[in-house]
Amino acid sequence: MPVDRLFLLNSMALTSRQQDVLDFIRRTELKRGVGPTTREVQQHFGFKSQTAAVDHINALERKGALGKKPRKARAVTTSPPRLEIVHVPVFGTIPAGIPELIEQQPNGYVAVDRLAIGVSEDAHLFATHVRGDSMIEANILDGDLAVLHANCEPQLGKVVAALIDGETTLKRLVERGGKRFLRAANPRYSDLLPVQELLIQGVLVHLQRNFSGCEPDRNEE
Repeated sequence: MPVDRLFLLNSMALTSRQQDVLDFIRRTELKRGVGPTTREVQQHFGFKSQTAAVDHINALERKGALGKKPRKARAVTTSPPRLEIVHVPVFGTIPAGIPELIEQQPNGYVAVDRLAIGVSEDAHLFATHVRGDSMIEANILDGDLAVLHANCEPQLGKVVAALIDGETTLKRLVERGGKRFLRAANPRYSDLLPVQELLIQGVLVHLQRNFSGCEPDRNEE
């Protein structure tokens, strides 16, 4: 699968742990609009003391990967931001088996910042348009572009793309009595219990909203 990556980082080489800390700070800043405190960095990585977190942050500052906002309680901020853009293939329909994603011709590609959505470098990503209103209470709307992680272990409660008895759908993975099934986020829709097969094709990791006011081309769904 052709994947292009763009790296922007004005710094010296980082250690593996420094890269992990930088990625955590970047994700937090993108999610909340403000970076984490040093205590939050300590708690996230299980450092024995806050000093260890400060040492990693100071090292990142020296290497130019981090900056500081003066007079702010949350002082950690990325400066400049590090991006890792991957071009994710967009499929009109999700194929019946993950290996087919490599062979099936995509309709196009969507650019996604891998660090912003918090997936690993070896993540196998693909995207498809959402159809219908079965997931509206999860804020997943008709026309949205769903980005899915194909080699992610599906956990209960996660929204997944799944093949259930030959039909592909986007629903929440749930379990009852030791049996897994799919549930919509709209009370108008019944649970989907597999008769023969339930194959998880990908876990939802990112959603792009269609703000154009136009319906997606149904020929490409």
